[in-house]
Amino acid sequence: MAFQSNGPVMLALPPFRGFTRRIVLFAAVVFLAVWVLAVVWQMGVAYLLDWLMLNPQALAHGMVWQAVTYPFIDTGLLSILFALVSVWIFGSQVEDEMGSRWLAEYFFTVTIGGAIMAAAISYVVGLSYVIGRSVPGLNPHIAYTSGMWPASMALLLVFARMHANEEMRFNFVFRLKAKYLLAIYGGGYALLLIFFAGYRFSALVALGNMLFGWMFLKWVPRRGLSYAVSEKWFGMRNAFYRDKRRRAAKEFEVYMRKQGKDVRVDDDDKKWMN
Repeated sequence: MAFQSNGPVMLALPPFRGFTRRIVLFAAVVFLAVWVLAVVWQMGVAYLLDWLMLNPQALAHGMVWQAVTYPFIDTGLLSILFALVSVWIFGSQVEDEMGSRWLAEYFFTVTIGGAIMAAAISYVVGLSYVIGRSVPGLNPHIAYTSGMWPASMALLLVFARMHANEEMRFNFVFRLKAKYLLAIYGGGYALLLIFFAGYRFSALVALGNMLFGWMFLKWVPRRGLSYAVSEKWFGMRNAFYRDKRRRAAKEFEVYMRKQGKDVRVDDDDKKWMN
């Protein structure tokens, strides 16, 4: 757990607004709803969690919404509390600098990408008939995970990329630079993936979120994914129409030569020339 530190004892919490606030409030409301449902109908909440938590087998067999819903499902009070505070701290800082749309695109890209990557890996290494031996903890039939921690780690990645040397409060006590905090969490998840079978799939999802976060920062322009897609689309459309105009011009030149007239199209000025 980390807090931004501007002094030896003061903890500075960022503004609570925008897309970050919507994420935090929605996750909190879902947690309370699941808790109430667990009190009044335990069988029902078990079915609900099976539908909303991330399971590779369910994801591969059509429950694609799990790639979006799993961050908002958490059954531990302390777990969701610290995860949402982390999302609040890192997400609001990133949102102030990059904008709400960029943050929303980043959040859903890393969430969905990390889930798909972890599910695919679990099918490859979690079943004995694929590679000859199964890896405990990654069996796609029984591996489940949920919670906001993977997304919060991806947000920490962005923050550490922007403010690598800014000091944070780690567990309310130690002061660490953001880049070292990222290394600690990333190394911790790597250790869980290697040595602890019970947390292996959850650690794989978290590392997948961080990997997709790194790729997003590396390849997606600053204006965001929707801007990159729209620019690519309009570029392809404009190229199509330019090629169409060139073909029409060639056909017109051929037609005019058959009429005994020398007419051509100037490629630079895009004008008809006699």
